[in-house]
This record gives sequence, structure tokens and C-alpha cells, in this order.
Amino acid sequence: MSLTGERKADFSDIYAQPDPRAYVSTLERFEYQIPQRATPIFREVIGAARPGRVLDVCCSYGINSALLKSTQDPREVLTRYTDPSAARLSPAELAEADRRDFADDLDIVGLDISEPAISYARKAGLLADGWAENLETTDPSPELTKGIADTCLIISTGGVGYVGRNTFERLLDGIDRPDELWLAIFVLRVFDYSDMVELLADHGLVTERLPETFPQRRFADEEEQRAAVHDVELHGLDPAGKEAAGWYHAHCYLTRPRNAPPLDVLG
Repeated sequence: MSLTGERKADFSDIYAQPDPRAYVSTLERFEYQIPQRATPIFREVIGAARPGRVLDVCCSYGINSALLKSTQDPREVLTRYTDPSAARLSPAELAEADRRDFADDLDIVGLDISEPAISYARKAGLLADGWAENLETTDPSPELTKGIADTCLIISTGGVGYVGRNTFERLLDGIDRPDELWLAIFVLRVFDYSDMVELLADHGLVTERLPETFPQRRFADEEEQRAAVHDVELHGLDPAGKEAAGWYHAHCYLTRPRNAPPLDVLG
């Protein structure tokens, strides 16, 4: 029996704030770093996919978009939200600064259950559009369906586990050319992704996993770590040097159209 769902630290309060400052400062304490590590891979996949929209699933405040739109080193981009000068800004002033500094033509939209996070990302221009909807339990709204129709790439840096097959099945049903879709999805090793691979194959897509793993963040406590070690072993994986060393680690799954060649990042 999987334990992570019951023992994973609850950070839900940081998604209910009017801007990303609490989100970034809280996760920084645990050396959260998966979005920064994902950025170069996302850029490679954007270059390979056909022109169209990028959909970020479980996008929170548009952090992946900020990283993709910035010309800075990804390790430096989010320091703007923890800099002492940011504490003096209102949420509206911070959003205006983001809109100015992250101006870019990249067409990224987002899906998340947090209305405050989606609202901020739209005001800040980090997302061209966004929807606070739970597709695990509810069909997408007409606005969401229309907004994702031209999606060429789906990205996520930690959504799987919070969302699963129901969400992706509903998204695929709303995309005009699902057989031309690319996906770059980072999945914690505590979660099984095999049902997603099967779903994507049913739509004519091929999924491959990068050979390396990616540290996500340090565990919040020993209970969270014990649950993670239990779950990776449940999936036949070795936690040594990863979960056993105090870190969540993720796999990156790249999905491509059947007639597209693998990316060089696959080695």
C-alpha cells in the first residue's frame, strides 16, 4: 500500500496567497528545485514541438512560465520573490513588475485548482490564460476546452500524484490534434506513471523516460521520508542516495508523436 499520499507534507496554505512570495520562500527552505532543473529540458521540447500553446498542468503561480521567459540563469530567477525589496510591494505592484520583466511571446497557459495562483499568474502576464478547475472530478468548462484546443505541449513539474489519468484524459479530449502532442512530465518516483503511458499510447504517442533522476526537494520530516522510501521500494526502485539520503527524486517522462524522432536529451 502506498503511503506518500497520507504522509506528504501539506503546503496547501501557500497556494492560497495573493502572490508567489509565500510559495517561493516556504519551498526554498526545503531547497525545492525541480522547476529550475526542468527549464532546459522544456526549452528543448518546445523547440521540437509544432507551433502552438504550452499547457502547464498544476502551474501554481506560473513559476515554470517565469523560468522559461527569463534570460537569467534559472537558479536566480525566483530570488526576486524573496528579496527584501519585494516585501515592500503590494501584490498588484509585484504583478506589474513581473509583467514588465517577463514580457515574452511564448504562449503558455495554465491549469491549477488554486484560484489565487491562477489569478496572479494571469495578472502578471506569466500565463496568457489560466483556469482554476479540478479535472479529476469535473469535466472542463467550455472556456478551458476552447483555450487548450491548440496545445502542442503539456508540461508539469510535480502535478502527477495530485492529478492523474482523469485529468489528462479530459485534456486530451479537448486538444485538437492529440496525436501531434508532446509532453514533458516530471513525476516523483513514489508515484506510478504506467497508466499515463498507456493512455498516451492509446492516442498514438510514444513515451520514454530519461535515464537520470532529478532532485525535487528535501523531506519536511522523517515521517515523510519513511513513506517515500517505502513507496519507491514498492515500485521496485532503489532509494539509496536519493530518498534514503533525504530527498524526493523525480523521473522525467518525454512523450512525442509516433513519427517524431527522440530528442537528444534521451542520450
